[in-house]
Amino acid sequence: MAWIKTRNPRDASSDYTDLLRNLRRTFPPEYGTPVESASGSGESIVDSHSLIPEALHHAFMTMSVLMDDGLPLERRQQEMIATVVSKENDCHY
Repeated sequence: MAWIKTRNPRDASSDYTDLLRNLRRTFPPEYGTPVESASGSGESIVDSHSLIPEALHHAFMTMSVLMDDGLPLERRQQEMIATVVSKENDCHY
């Protein structure tokens, strides 16, 4: 559960929904299908960035660059690093 106020993308301005759409285009194809959060609430890390769309843009563009297929690590290695870092940071996302 996010402990901060968030914006519902369905109720947000077209600028915000355009930003989300453009960010999703940069993700690897296997990330194309959204998944429900573990709590079933629909809350996500994206929602927690919703009040500052510019931060959302920069954070997720960074992720896109770090997960690029052209890097020397295989996808499974990238995912393992991300998983370990999230676990070490007690991040449930």
